[in-house]
Amino acid sequence: MRGFEMEENAAGGAGREKKKINLALQGGGSHGAFTWGVLDVLLADERLEIEAVTGSSAGAMNAVVMTQGFIENGREGARKKLNEFWRSISMEGQLSPLQRQAFRLFFTGWPLQTQITRWWADVVTHFASPYDFNPLNLNPLRDHLSKIVDFPSVRAFRDYRLFVGATNVHTSQIQVWHGEELQVEHVLASACLPFIFQAVEIDGVPYWDGGYRGNPALFPLFYGTECPDIVIIQITPFIRHTTPQTARDIQDRLNEITFNGALMSEMRAIDFVNRLIDSGKLSRKDYMRPNLHCIDGSALLDAFSSTTKLDSSWHLMEKLYQYGRRAAEDWLAATFDSIGVKGTLDLRTAFSAA
Repeated sequence: MRGFEMEENAAGGAGREKKKINLALQGGGSHGAFTWGVLDVLLADERLEIEAVTGSSAGAMNAVVMTQGFIENGREGARKKLNEFWRSISMEGQLSPLQRQAFRLFFTGWPLQTQITRWWADVVTHFASPYDFNPLNLNPLRDHLSKIVDFPSVRAFRDYRLFVGATNVHTSQIQVWHGEELQVEHVLASACLPFIFQAVEIDGVPYWDGGYRGNPALFPLFYGTECPDIVIIQITPFIRHTTPQTARDIQDRLNEITFNGALMSEMRAIDFVNRLIDSGKLSRKDYMRPNLHCIDGSALLDAFSSTTKLDSSWHLMEKLYQYGRRAAEDWLAATFDSIGVKGTLDLRTAFSAA
């Protein structure tokens, strides 16, 4: 595939049983293109109805861009808008040089030209703050997001619920904003990597990337929806089978562990409550029993070296998109019948400390 094709999911025929799902979109820089591929398949399958979406960082960007597309032309509009967004941030996009540099910083760290450039970028981001090298707090991401997303329309959107998370710098707590209050600053806060951008202040409170305290936050889905089925689109791996040895790889793995910490805690809590419900110690009338599912891209993405996070080429994004499509198609074939019936993510096996 070159470019974007509106491929229909073979399983999504008319007259088939419809099922509701909630989507939980992880952040992960340029690897968020995998999530784009997953969403492309899920949106094409009309058997699925989305009740809510929660996202942090790149996941928040995918969520608001998808919502803008829904506003313009339903499911097909959402698929088209996601394609437009990921094209625009690639090197083949139509961003200004300043905008493209800012997106490369967020999605890919720093452009990889030479080992000296890479070393110098590490020095700047780890030993100088964005308050030093960007004292005017320039953030071209704001202009681009404002151009591609009409936030007043997003705030008025009611077809599904939308949640965006960021980390409160002062309290260390997760802050979740609902779709009806979203502004561009909330998405910028959710995607604010503190080594690259100054904290985003909202009502006098500074915020950093939402992935630090929820990648993404699941709890809004328990309190804000009636759908028990949560589909996590995972692009930040819990498990790696190699030991990082370079400074860059060590830092990357530390970031992955940090960004998964809150999600793992929520999953353990869900497993604990589900076991209490199954044993009869808690009533199903009083407590929702979540059905967790996972479209896991970490096995595919594990094959990519850390330097791919420095690659904003359309070639890489298209490859990740195709991987996401393949993973979503496989997941639907194996899991559709279980939606609304039971969870397919074995929490005790996958995330138990034992």
